[in-house]
Amino acid sequence: MASTITGPVSLPGSRHDLSTYWGRVKHCAEISDPTMLLNSTKDIEAAKRKIWDYKNGVVGSMNADLWRAKRTLDSALHPDTGETVFLPFRMSSCVLSNLVVTAGMLTPNLGTVGTLFWQIANQSLNVAINTANANKSHPLTTKQIAVNYSMAVTASCTVALGLNAIVPRLKSLKPSTRLILGRLVPFAAVVSAGVVNVFLMRSEEIRKGITVFDKNGSEVGTSKTAALYAVGETAASRVINATPIMVIPPLILVRLQASRLLRGRSKGVETLVNIGLIFATSLVALPFALAVFPQRRELPVRKLEEKFHNLTDSKGLPIETLEFNRGI
Repeated sequence: MASTITGPVSLPGSRHDLSTYWGRVKHCAEISDPTMLLNSTKDIEAAKRKIWDYKNGVVGSMNADLWRAKRTLDSALHPDTGETVFLPFRMSSCVLSNLVVTAGMLTPNLGTVGTLFWQIANQSLNVAINTANANKSHPLTTKQIAVNYSMAVTASCTVALGLNAIVPRLKSLKPSTRLILGRLVPFAAVVSAGVVNVFLMRSEEIRKGITVFDKNGSEVGTSKTAALYAVGETAASRVINATPIMVIPPLILVRLQASRLLRGRSKGVETLVNIGLIFATSLVALPFALAVFPQRRELPVRKLEEKFHNLTDSKGLPIETLEFNRGI
C-alpha cells in the first residue's frame, strides 16, 4: 500500500470516507478493479516516486495524479512490507484468479474426482493468497504452510464429499429442494474450509501477536488481542465474500436450466452461462463484501492489552487508539 512509502507528511487513507461502509465500498471497488492489473513495474515505480514526493513535502497537496498513484500502490503493494505482491494474488486480481476455480466448483454433477480436484485447486489458491497478503509480523515456515494447507484441503474435501453423499438420501425433501441443496454443497465446503484455512495459516499471529501502530505509523509493540480481531474478522469476511459468489450463480443457473433459455442446450453453453454469472456477481458483490471490515483496523487502547493503556505520543498526549493491518 502507499502508506509504506516513507516520509514525514501523513498520506490520506483514501479519497473516500473509510469510517463509513459506503466509503469503504467505493475504496474497495477501486483497489479490486481488474484494470489495475494493467499497471506495469514501471508504472508502480513511478507511482512510488510521486507518493514519496508528497510524503516528503515536494508536492504540496493531493491531486488527481497523486490519487491515481496511491490507487496503483494500494492495489499492488503489501501493506506491511511495501513489496509488490505477485500479480495473481493481488486484490485487483481477485475476480479473475477465482473465476476459474469457482466455475469449476459450481459445475453441476461433478462427481467425486471433479469435486476433489476443484476443492484442492481452490484451497491451493486460498493458501497462496493468504501467504502473499497476510500480516507479516510472524510469517509461517514452509513446513507450517504445508501442514496447514493439508488440513484445509482435508476439511474442504471432507465437507464436499460428505454433503454430496448425504443430500441425495434426503428422500423426505422435494426433488427440486434436493437439487438446490446439491448445488449449494460447494458453498458449504468453501466456507468451512475457508475459515479453517484462515485460522491455520495465521496461527502464529494469534500465538505471538501482531504489530500495532500509532496514528503516525510508528510501531508501538505487538498485540495478541489485535491478532484475534484481525484473524477473526478475516475469517468472517471470507464467509461474507463467498456467500454471494457461491450462492447466487448456482441458484440462477437452476432456474435458467428449468426455463426455455437453457433447456436442451449443450454443456458448453451451460458452462459459458455459469462463468458469466460468476464473473458478473463477483464484480458487483466483491467491493460490498470486502468493505464490511476495514483493511487498516483501528482499536481503542482500552480493548487491547494493559501495556498499551498508558501510552503517550511525542507531545506527551495520551494515545487513545492504535492501528494494525487486518490482512485479507
